[in-house]
Amino acid sequence: MKADTLKRAANPATDALATQLANLHLSSILEHYESLASVAAEKQWPHVEYLAQLVEAETHRREERSIARRISLARFPVIKTLDQFQWNWPKKINRLQVQNLFRLTFIEEKANVIFLANVGLGKSHLSIALGHTACLRGYTVLFTSAVDIINTLSAAQVHGGLKHELRKYLKPRVLIIDELGYLPIDKQGADLLFQIISQRYERGATIITSNRAYKRWPEIFNNDSTLTSALLDRLLHHAETVLIEGKSFRMKDQIEG
Repeated sequence: MKADTLKRAANPATDALATQLANLHLSSILEHYESLASVAAEKQWPHVEYLAQLVEAETHRREERSIARRISLARFPVIKTLDQFQWNWPKKINRLQVQNLFRLTFIEEKANVIFLANVGLGKSHLSIALGHTACLRGYTVLFTSAVDIINTLSAAQVHGGLKHELRKYLKPRVLIIDELGYLPIDKQGADLLFQIISQRYERGATIITSNRAYKRWPEIFNNDSTLTSALLDRLLHHAETVLIEGKSFRMKDQIEG
């Protein structure tokens, strides 16, 4: 409880009220009940209106804190939004398809989204923007790279904590796996990643970014065509693929120079 708030309390009744509000963690009501009481008296609000205003402010504050907590737990490397995306840079992108994804119906359908593009075309940007929008709408999200998943699970497997560590990737409503295919994956890593895709199948939405066309995915998974086929079967059963073509945006200045 804020010390200055208690000092402003005029009598034992308000002292007790302030203490109870603090104990109940009603921080917005604690902060505003006195000032809003003056406004209510001046405008002759009924008691219910005064109470409604206090509760509404408390609700908004809690929503803001919940959003901030979900964004923090998502572990985005940076915050990106759809408004920031440079639509005029890719040579080819289905803008309506991408915008429709931001309705987030794929999350409720426990479907997947795969962004396929070469480097520097905004696939990670769009995946983060989708995840950020999901956080704003009340969904739990986790952003990670394919390499980080494999390294984390491999270490957990060595120490006997694989089952516990797997839950971290299975629990969020939305899992974003970035940069699949940028580095080769050995058999153990491929098996671990398959476990996540398999166990999230029809249980949660997964967003993947990759620089490899599907026909080249066996190269990612240690040339194991059987495992790759099984993974793609689960991944693409309920999925939308977004193809982006063009030159890297990070080379824009050199290209235009």
